[in-house]
Amino acid sequence: MSSVRVFAPATVANVGCGYDVLGFALYRPGDEVAVRLTDSGKVTLDQVEGDDGRLPLDPEKNTVSSVVISYLEHIGSKQGVGISLHKKMPFGSGLGSSAASAVGGLVAVNEIMGRPLDRSELLPFAMEGERLACGNAHADNVAPSLLGGFVLIRSYDPLDVISLPVPGDICCALVYPHIEIPTLAARQIIRQNIPMSGAIRQWGNVGALVAGLYRDDLELIGRSLEDFIVEPVRKMLIPGFDGLRETAVANGALGFGISGSGPTVFSLCRNKTCAEAAAKALVSELAGNGVASTSWVSKINSEGAVVLK
Repeated sequence: MSSVRVFAPATVANVGCGYDVLGFALYRPGDEVAVRLTDSGKVTLDQVEGDDGRLPLDPEKNTVSSVVISYLEHIGSKQGVGISLHKKMPFGSGLGSSAASAVGGLVAVNEIMGRPLDRSELLPFAMEGERLACGNAHADNVAPSLLGGFVLIRSYDPLDVISLPVPGDICCALVYPHIEIPTLAARQIIRQNIPMSGAIRQWGNVGALVAGLYRDDLELIGRSLEDFIVEPVRKMLIPGFDGLRETAVANGALGFGISGSGPTVFSLCRNKTCAEAAAKALVSELAGNGVASTSWVSKINSEGAVVLK
């Protein structure tokens, strides 16, 4: 095997109440990474498409190549590798763009090297890619993109990631308003001190959301998505946020929230038909407010990143 292509999916992080500890993978959108063996003895970034020239071509500074460099150093290999990155998702969208790039690169290079590490062992490298991208090595995007499904990060030190069950027909409507919110900026506006009353309500929602997933209780999942800590601040960056929530719920959504740092919003729905209706209504409302948007409808992706034939 001299070359490998991998699709790494977008993700919804935080999932309302679970800031930095909850996330799930989608079937679309996502990024594609191709890796080939070379005789150069170095990691090179041969091609980047779909970024409008915004990403650095220096292998040490680009997320996809920096994690590959760290991976090869870890397994003690001096193998030359050439990387092509095809960005197929928007920047600053709250859909884990940098995470998908890092995960795609890691899964591809691990595959071409004969899979010496399992997926869980790749996770710390992907987290360091997030540190390079936004200054914080959080796992709520990279873990679901890498492992698939719905994940809970119980602890960062030591790292402890738990895969959660997903109700069979649950579907997600995603709407990305065409504005950009850089992840670093979105993190900087979060309050560092929160009232105990808000924290207690948040802890209750996280526990109830996990319970809802295990019990296949859609109503419990829906009423547990409320975020009392991060959303009240971040929603100010998204035009007409409260009206969008009302529209999503009126069209049958179980719950509504901000995907990652935004501006993409997500609606969890009991099936694909409901998700499609919610997405269409949200796009229409944003258009009425003069904001163009893009929508996707996806079930929760249980596979994570996949090697393409």
